[in-house]
Amino acid sequence: MKYLGRFIGSILLAGFATSPALAQEAFDPAITDVANSGDTAWILTSTALVLLMTLPGLALFYGGLVRSKNFLSVLIQCMAVAGICSVLWVVVGYTIAFGQVSNGYLGNGINWMFGNLGNVREGTTIPESSFAMFQMTFAVITPALMIGAWVERARFGWVIAFCALWLLVVYAPVTHWVWGGGWLSEMGVLDFAGGIVVHTTAGVSALVVAIMLGRRSGWPKTLMLPHSPALTVAGAGLLWVGWFGFNGGSALTATDDASAAIINTHIAASTAALMWILIEKFKVGKPTAVGVATGAIAGLATITPAAGYVGPGASILIGASAGLVCFFAVGLVKNGFKIDDSLDVFAVHGVGGILGSLMLALFVSEGLGGIGYAGDMAFGSQFVAQMIGVGAVAIWSAVATAILGFGISFILPMRVSEDDERDGLDISSHGERAWDLD
Repeated sequence: MKYLGRFIGSILLAGFATSPALAQEAFDPAITDVANSGDTAWILTSTALVLLMTLPGLALFYGGLVRSKNFLSVLIQCMAVAGICSVLWVVVGYTIAFGQVSNGYLGNGINWMFGNLGNVREGTTIPESSFAMFQMTFAVITPALMIGAWVERARFGWVIAFCALWLLVVYAPVTHWVWGGGWLSEMGVLDFAGGIVVHTTAGVSALVVAIMLGRRSGWPKTLMLPHSPALTVAGAGLLWVGWFGFNGGSALTATDDASAAIINTHIAASTAALMWILIEKFKVGKPTAVGVATGAIAGLATITPAAGYVGPGASILIGASAGLVCFFAVGLVKNGFKIDDSLDVFAVHGVGGILGSLMLALFVSEGLGGIGYAGDMAFGSQFVAQMIGVGAVAIWSAVATAILGFGISFILPMRVSEDDERDGLDISSHGERAWDLD
């Protein structure tokens, strides 16, 4: 054990020592009228990879975790949410998030219907149309993440209406606060690819909806096992690959910045997956397929806010923390608080995103292999900024979600009837079966 500890310590020390070569200063190109073809090609590729995360990655990951009578309903919800959010992003979502700064809270309407997009987006070397499409895929997957909280009991019409309004009321404004030059950005809050913007918003909102909807019929007394762990692992694999575009594409350049983000993403996911099944081995006696898949997703969510700011040594520690903290968060939410967040959206994505957003305040330090603090920031001030960012976004997400959820329910009921829930949403809501075993 003594030599094993020294060996692990030497690996981490080497990771920290070599990380400055991987986590360089953010690329700050001169503004030109001509886009860089290499950077543009990378962002277009990343756009496809991030869309792959939702369709079919997330759909299969979630679909395998539900009972067979509800599998098709998960796929339909993922695809319908992707459709409505894509349309709304073009019409008004993008300009709320990235329109010219007006008051620090919302962008102005200059880019309504994707109008007035620049040949090259300011601060980048890519066309603004490429940037807008890339950000569209983030706007698609974020509300889709929440589907895991209400599977097997939410009414389809309510789901679509809620996700559409949530995109405009929660996601787009928060995106502007952090990435669009808004008030959190001015405060110095860091979020490389969405620990706050994506995972905190979706995780907190998912928890609120799970509380509002109530438990599934029979839960927790009735055992509700995943109908296909194989599909869940396949979906997790697609998410893992797509996450290279999610985090690597957020560098917005085909440079070492993207390479560093991808390396950190992969290492954190690998470490978290191993940590999760190690804990399973000690607690339940056997590592499981669902466990290794969930652990990997926890690692991916946790490294997301820090991927471009830290070194590979830090990504190992962040991944290990993700596997440990998110594993016990799942038990706390379900067994401690008795909340039926069906597919652990808050415990994995919410807790992971928050954890990574706070840990980066330490590991962004140049002495620990990160890119270094900006301006007069230091660990203390950066940590406070991250706390304020996480807290403000969590509160806004929770309050807005409660108001939207209850408001829409006056027109479109939130939950299906007990009979429909017993029959399964595939038949009761969509008149189809996922599997024809005859």
